[in-house]
Amino acid sequence: MSVDFDRLALSDISRRFERRRALSHVSFSCQSGDVVGLLGHNGAGKSTLLAILATLLRPSSGEVRYGVTSAAEATPALRARLGLLGHEIQLYPELTARENLRFFARLYGLADVRGTVDAALDRAGLADRGGDPVSSFSRGMRQRLAFERTLLHDPRLLLLDEPFTGLDQGAAAGVLGRLELLARGGRIIVLATHDLDLASRVITRAVILRDGRVAAIHDGRESLRERYLDAHAERR
Repeated sequence: MSVDFDRLALSDISRRFERRRALSHVSFSCQSGDVVGLLGHNGAGKSTLLAILATLLRPSSGEVRYGVTSAAEATPALRARLGLLGHEIQLYPELTARENLRFFARLYGLADVRGTVDAALDRAGLADRGGDPVSSFSRGMRQRLAFERTLLHDPRLLLLDEPFTGLDQGAAAGVLGRLELLARGGRIIVLATHDLDLASRVITRAVILRDGRVAAIHDGRESLRERYLDAHAERR
């Protein structure tokens, strides 16, 4: 049974790791076409929140809903609509680029594995390196391949943790262009990044985490960087 949704809603999400509170009462919602920038210093809770949204981690309290479906009811059909690019890029270094993508395409149960893999390698700019082992790739090449691996199964919700890591200016611009097209196609995108200049070119709204809580961010004509600094300067 297929599952689809056009809205993501977080209600009062908290998460504890023993005595440490990683997230505290986080709430926000977004819908198809939104690109949400998840911003904050290291340790602010961004990766923890992405893991919760990916159903890899349960919140200590609160609820996440994907349309009408609760994360507590997560099924393989729901998870098939999620795409996650984490810090660990989930590629097998001993396999070639083509073998990596073929493995994941089969894992997702895709019908046209060969066509899907060829298109992904072409979009990654790696069509001529498909037969090379990933262990021979630069960090930027691995990042581009992992980004395409995340998109193989056409997820509704795309969760990206520092997607611009290792990318040169041209490759970063390519990823930004892909994100804009995906958003226009109705995807929901949540990306955690420290690169505020790149984020400001694609996000439709910002959620700033400070010590696991959502910090207030002012609307206005100031740049994203200025509003980010203001949010961190203010006291609770």
